Amino acid sequence: MSRSWQRKVQKNQTQINKQRKKHGQAPLMSAKSEKASMDTFKGRSYLMPAFLLLFILFYVIVTTTSDSFKPDDTMFWVTIGLYVVLAGTFTLRRPYLSVGRDFVRSRRFAGDRDVNISNVKGITAQKGYVIIEQHKGGNWVFSRVMNRYPTEQIAVRLKAFAEQHGIPYTEK
Repeated sequence: MSRSWQRKVQKNQTQINKQRKKHGQAPLMSAKSEKASMDTFKGRSYLMPAFLLLFILFYVIVTTTSDSFKPDDTMFWVTIGLYVVLAGTFTLRRPYLSVGRDFVRSRRFAGDRDVNISNVKGITAQKGYVIIEQHKGGNWVFSRVMNRYPTEQIAVRLKAFAEQHGIPYTEK
C-alpha cells in the first residue's frame, strides 16, 4: 500500500472510532495495535561520531598551528561547536530495524525508509551481518561491527518473515 493510502485509512479509522466511542461501541483495530505487532531491533552508531570527533581534532590541530590563525576568530569556534553537535546527533539518533507484517523499516541518512515484501529479492544472514536484498535500490546491510545490531535476533525474526512471505532466505 502507498503511504498516502495508509494515511487516508488511518484518518477514516480515527473518525469512525470517535463515532463508535460516542455510541458506546468498541473501537475498530487501530494503527497502535499494528505498531505493537512490529518487532524493533535497535543498534548503536559509534563509528560516524568517532570519525567526526577525529576530524574536529585534526581541524583544530591544523588550524591552530597555522601562522594565519587568529585565536579570537568566532567562525572557528562555531564550526567546532557545530561538528560536536553533529557528532552528538549521530550518537543519540540510534539506527533501528523494524519488521512489520508486510514490510521492513529502517533509519537511513535521509530518514525512515520502508521496503515492502514485493520489493524484497532475498535475505542473507551470516555471522555478524544480515543483508536485505532489494529489486530496486541498494541492499540494506545490518552489521554487528558497524552499528552494534543484535544480528542473531534479527536473523531469527527475518527467517520467520521470509518463510511467511515466500522470500528466499540463505544462511552462510
